[in-house]
Amino acid sequence: MKYCSPGKLFFPFSLLLCFLLPHLGNAAASADNPLQYQTSLADMVQPTPSAAETLELSVEQTVLLALQNNRDLQVQHHIPVITGTFTQIEQGIFDPELFAEIDYFKEQTEETSSSSNSKYDAVEDDFTAIAGLRKLLPTGTTIEASLSQERSRSDQEPEQQSARLGLSVTQSLLRGFGSAVNLVSVHQAEIDALASIHELRGFSESLLADTEIAYWNYVLAKDEIAIFEESLVVARKQRKEVELRIEVGLLPEIEVAAAKAEEALRVQALINSYSLLEQRRLQLLQRINPNPEGRLDQQINAISDPRLSPQPITDLKDRLQLAEQSRSDLNEARLRLRQRRLETVATRNGILPRLDFFISLGKTGFDDNFNDSFRSMDGNKYDFTAGLRLNYLLGNRKAKAENLAAQVSREQALDAIANLRQMVHLDVRLALNELERSRQQIDASRASRFFQEQTLAAEQERFDVGTSTALLVAQAQRDLLQTQIAEIEAIINYRIALVKLYLAEGSLLDRRGVRVMRDEFNLGQLRTR
Repeated sequence: MKYCSPGKLFFPFSLLLCFLLPHLGNAAASADNPLQYQTSLADMVQPTPSAAETLELSVEQTVLLALQNNRDLQVQHHIPVITGTFTQIEQGIFDPELFAEIDYFKEQTEETSSSSNSKYDAVEDDFTAIAGLRKLLPTGTTIEASLSQERSRSDQEPEQQSARLGLSVTQSLLRGFGSAVNLVSVHQAEIDALASIHELRGFSESLLADTEIAYWNYVLAKDEIAIFEESLVVARKQRKEVELRIEVGLLPEIEVAAAKAEEALRVQALINSYSLLEQRRLQLLQRINPNPEGRLDQQINAISDPRLSPQPITDLKDRLQLAEQSRSDLNEARLRLRQRRLETVATRNGILPRLDFFISLGKTGFDDNFNDSFRSMDGNKYDFTAGLRLNYLLGNRKAKAENLAAQVSREQALDAIANLRQMVHLDVRLALNELERSRQQIDASRASRFFQEQTLAAEQERFDVGTSTALLVAQAQRDLLQTQIAEIEAIINYRIALVKLYLAEGSLLDRRGVRVMRDEFNLGQLRTR
């Protein structure tokens, strides 16, 4: 061992600690950045009604109830919380480690005197205690500081006490060098947390779309019942008028069959409409879940008017750009690509051999009692060790295979994003095409209904003067009923197509005043503006 003065030896160590302490602070700051989640909504517009009351619902209130009460969404809320803990788990490897150890050793042996060649019993007991702090830095550096004390006592020799204060640093030079490699798992966990937020956003958008569609389907079923009830009243009136004319001898008895058949068809359609309304009421209740007990006997009165004056949409380019920025599945795919790139950083580093530089410095004090052993450390007794350690797997097939798999997975993720972008464009174009078809159908169905009303009126006038039959009047009534249904269906279809367009471009949550945000203290918070 080569000796030098303690001052010269500790000076470079002080410079080394000055260099490493900022990294210690950065690592601590990174570890103290917890990910917290909150999924709260604004208070409801109205209190939860009892099952005996009728729930008055606008489409906006329906959306709020779904976001607050839907049980599927409540299940999904837990996923970002669970995923967010993975980042802290990965950061835990950089937490400081406190270690301590106490040993006691006692031995009784028989020894032979070198001078007299006689045997005698020898008793020896040793006591050792060590405590210290160890920390791994993201740079691939391991720092360890320790304080130890050892006592050796024998009935043949005087008691000896020794104390040592040590500092050691180990730095990876090839494999495991640098924060870019050692923080890969942390960054991947952070990406997982962000991806879970996009998954929650995508699920919330789908839930909102399904809820709005269920609401408008319920409105459609309700309006269809009103149309069928009105048509039933007309059919019954027509049947009574035919029966009256038969009684006075103006029509043969066979004419009443057509009127009765038309009345029966109206009753049949009305029965189906009531059943459809109940089915859609249950489907809507399942999504909004207004009762804490989850009961499905709540009656609903939809109060939002579906009628509107739609205008043609011509900003296809802007909507395609919006979809590329907002679609949750596309944003999640981009995050997965970042994960694949990080994985290649780790696997490329894994091919390298393990080469570590280590250095250790200690101050030691010796005396025959405990206190003086520590006081004597002020002297010039020290120990110093430095060197290199190399480990390398010949062939290293596992690391090379993992690196190849990571590179192929990255290429696969790139291809998946390109395919998904094309699918997103297709979704937007198809949704816009359906929206435009539905918009044109509104005017066309309105015109059909208007002219069919005139056709029925003309047929009724001919029947009144005896130039038409009850069958022709019934057919005209049936045609009018179909155009009335087609008109309200065109309006509802436009509402549904508009929701699907917003879903295809990824803007439904924003357009409904709901946002999933990430800020300094909150990675995923679902709330309303």
